[in-house]
Amino acid sequence: MIPTNPPAYDLAPVALLALVGVLLALVPLAWVTFRNRHAGASAHRKALTVLTLFLTFDLVLFGAFTRLTDSGLGCPDWPGCYGNASPIGAHADIHAAETALPTGPVTRGKAWIEMTHRYLATGVGVLITVLTVLAWRDRRRGTGVISPWWPTATWVWVCLQGAFGALTVTMKLYPAIVTAHLLGGLGLLMLLAAQAQGYLRKPLALSPGVRTLAWAVLGLTVLQVTLGGWVSTNYAVLACTDVPTCQGQWWPPMDFDHGFAVFRELGQGRDGSLLPFAALTAIHMTHRLGAVVLVLALGWLLWQLRVSRDPAGVRWSVALGLALLWQLASGLSNVVLGWPMVAALAHTGGAAALLTLLSTMITRAHQADRPAR
Repeated sequence: MIPTNPPAYDLAPVALLALVGVLLALVPLAWVTFRNRHAGASAHRKALTVLTLFLTFDLVLFGAFTRLTDSGLGCPDWPGCYGNASPIGAHADIHAAETALPTGPVTRGKAWIEMTHRYLATGVGVLITVLTVLAWRDRRRGTGVISPWWPTATWVWVCLQGAFGALTVTMKLYPAIVTAHLLGGLGLLMLLAAQAQGYLRKPLALSPGVRTLAWAVLGLTVLQVTLGGWVSTNYAVLACTDVPTCQGQWWPPMDFDHGFAVFRELGQGRDGSLLPFAALTAIHMTHRLGAVVLVLALGWLLWQLRVSRDPAGVRWSVALGLALLWQLASGLSNVVLGWPMVAALAHTGGAAALLTLLSTMITRAHQADRPAR
């Protein structure tokens, strides 16, 4: 028997899903508390923030893995799986769907990948909630190191990210929503990176010109990551399988009108017809051209940091340079090796690392203008 489509939203398993998130969050909370049992509250908050940043980075990578394995619809409803808190309770529905369409979006493995992503996301949400509560409690006691509005903004952001995660499922992998969900995860990383610097407190002296350049590079990086997300969500990676040309041409036939129509279903053009291959080529080539612009801008920033002769600036140039090389190598590997899973995950991780590094550097540069509390 083929199961009927479940309701898009079924809030029945919310309590159990929240319980799983709390249990997952208790592990890092207990570890941080134990490690800092003889330290002050500030050391505890710093360690918890840095650990949450690390776990969020892992979550972004697992989200990419979920997308790359086509597991985004492994459970076609939200927040549970066929109205259950885990694929175990939905075994009959999943089995029926898998039997009817063995290579379809719903299989046992894909369901577990999708639900694991939701469990991990809930756990990170619990950690961010704890950080927010602790920041306001420290503020009330007069022992706060950072403004509680930082973790509050992060908490609001993670709630919005959860809403976009729900829309990703209920709108059947609508490209604009999936891309926005990816950007939301990276934005969460940037917020946590900036928040962590309030505890680490390592000011970086940058000239006004270099600081402005760093902001410009960050903006270009966000734009390039957006283009990369659009390439991935539209499955346009293999529209070009040669480098530096595409389809043996420097400027192959491209359809920008259909390729960059934002409000359309997956695989459809602006008019609802099948998305033409020239549209995928346009998406891919735009990302390539954006990469050239970003490499030039980031290369100029690295040069400015290096010639400053400030040891800290030189170290930052090395870190950013390594992240750039990683991105170039993983991006080229995706094209010439046929989009292997390892290269795709490496490219997503490189983008996350680059944004985290730039956010951290800019935050430290602004700390140099303000005395420590």
